[in-house]
Amino acid sequence: MPNRRKLQDDFITLAHGNGGRPMRELIDHLFSHYLQNPSLDTTVDAARLPVDLLGGELELMVTTDGFTVEPLEFPGGNIGSLAVHGTVNDLAVSGAMPLYLTLNTFIEEGLEVSLLERIVAAMAEACSECGVRVAAGDTKVLRRGQGGGVYLATTGIGVRSSKLRLGLELAQPGDKILVSGSVGDHGTAVMLAREQFGLKGDLQSDAASVLPITQALLTIPGLRFMRDPTRGGIATVAHEIARVSSSTIRLYESAIPVKGPVRAVCEMLGYDPYYLACEGRVVAIIAPESSAAAISLLRENGNKDAAVIGEVIAGPARVVLETRLGGERVLEELEDDPLPRIC
Repeated sequence: MPNRRKLQDDFITLAHGNGGRPMRELIDHLFSHYLQNPSLDTTVDAARLPVDLLGGELELMVTTDGFTVEPLEFPGGNIGSLAVHGTVNDLAVSGAMPLYLTLNTFIEEGLEVSLLERIVAAMAEACSECGVRVAAGDTKVLRRGQGGGVYLATTGIGVRSSKLRLGLELAQPGDKILVSGSVGDHGTAVMLAREQFGLKGDLQSDAASVLPITQALLTIPGLRFMRDPTRGGIATVAHEIARVSSSTIRLYESAIPVKGPVRAVCEMLGYDPYYLACEGRVVAIIAPESSAAAISLLRENGNKDAAVIGEVIAGPARVVLETRLGGERVLEELEDDPLPRIC
């Protein structure tokens, strides 16, 4: 086993779950070091298992996720529907058709049964909507004060064509970067639901299945990669693309769809919408000659805010935002966790 590179931090902080630099280093320098094997790839949303189906025409895909949301219910969903959508979405952006889920539930002593029932009912409705079934599960109860009401952990299983190839490493200079809708909706909606800073609003989370979006994009030639920009938002996805492809990612501020309430909250509190979580959006890399067709198809299917928001260009691995005024701002990799327990 090769020598492990030491983490920069001596203690775990909330920032180690934000999707940015601390979390990446925790995974790469600790978990990957000890759990390394030829099939472990920490850059993908879902992993291919060495099981071929239908004579090798299909391959088995698996993903796993955990959910810790505060509050447990928010405008547009709750932790139950979020868990289903989040797991399904990780399979969907990998090009897979989701089939089954497993569910582990950690319930804090004292939780209202009526709230738990709403969470499970929302989960069942989301499963029906996405065409998946919960095939196995486990339940644990934590002592009062040792949990956040409910924590959920899921595993998703699906299948995809063995001929399909998607990956960050396929990005090349000239490729376009698109997003399927407005960004930062989920992070802002959850923050408003906490009623922190005296702020209230009726903004809805974008939490939803992205399977219709990914299935549409899979019909477009030149598709290189898809990801749902959850923790760390679109800026963190852009950093992943830059790091793996060894290219500069240029984003265009004037093209990135941000709703008025999201922009207003960010301006008041000093947040950057490009780092806020989305739970029903897809970021994709696509060949330049196919980008217009991809956007047209997404808009025809109800994603009216879909837009090309940037491109891959030759240069050092970094993310640059071209501002509305024509200037440039380097988007650094996320360090702190501005909104813990967001998904």
